[in-house]
Amino acid sequence: MAVWIDGKALAAKIKAQVREEAAALPAQPVLAVVLVGEDPASQIYVRGKERDCAECGIRSLAHRLPADTRQEDLMALIQALNNDPAADGILVQLPLPEGLDSKQVLEAIRPDKDVDCFHPLNVGKMTLGREGFRPCTPAGVMEMLKAYDIPVRGKRCVVIGRSSLVGQPLAALLTQADGTVTLCHSRTENLAEHTRQADILVSAVGRPGLVTGDMVKEGAAVIDVAINRGENGKLRGDVDFEAVEKKAAFITPVPGGVGPMTRAMLMRGVLYAAQLHQAQEV
Repeated sequence: MAVWIDGKALAAKIKAQVREEAAALPAQPVLAVVLVGEDPASQIYVRGKERDCAECGIRSLAHRLPADTRQEDLMALIQALNNDPAADGILVQLPLPEGLDSKQVLEAIRPDKDVDCFHPLNVGKMTLGREGFRPCTPAGVMEMLKAYDIPVRGKRCVVIGRSSLVGQPLAALLTQADGTVTLCHSRTENLAEHTRQADILVSAVGRPGLVTGDMVKEGAAVIDVAINRGENGKLRGDVDFEAVEKKAAFITPVPGGVGPMTRAMLMRGVLYAAQLHQAQEV
């Protein structure tokens, strides 16, 4: 039976470290959160981030805008936050309402305040392995592997899902850690042939039950990034947990696995931004 990778406990440890380092700074770190519209899921995510900030000694400044906000007004707010020395990090909750250009908004955020690592400059630095921000979910996955002493160097790593938010940056981070990486997606033929070779298998697709027991190598580490809500309202990931748990050496539960780590790494990103800004002021 697989060891459960407890993302909730590990996230609590990281947030405690962030709180300690934040308290040692001359000024309290500040995260500006921009929420446009009334999307229920986005409302829940923002409230969760506000709780995380409170736990970590980070001040959260929420900017809630109506769904009919114009693109130019949203861009003006981003520019104001870019120029506000009090705001260390800027987070725009996605998705934006229909009619708003999220790409234009995200690329307008100043790179040194881009705690989600969406700006092309930060993505480029991450891909090159340079110091800077890291996308929260991929960074959380790497932290979990490290915490549970799961080696990456020389191992076969298979990532299912090629999104710019998770799959592509995670493939880059695993490659930088000397893993041999295969990035699979909806056009991949014979998916199971790839997954059965994986020492580390990560699924980030959003399709419940995609990864079945016969697709997993004995003794593999299986990381389930997806969060899907079933017909009964119960949360589940891409992985058939009961079947895969019997074969894997390590597995992440859903919920309680990658999700809490994503939020913890965001807090670490805000701390990094504050440290960067306050070092410049000295």
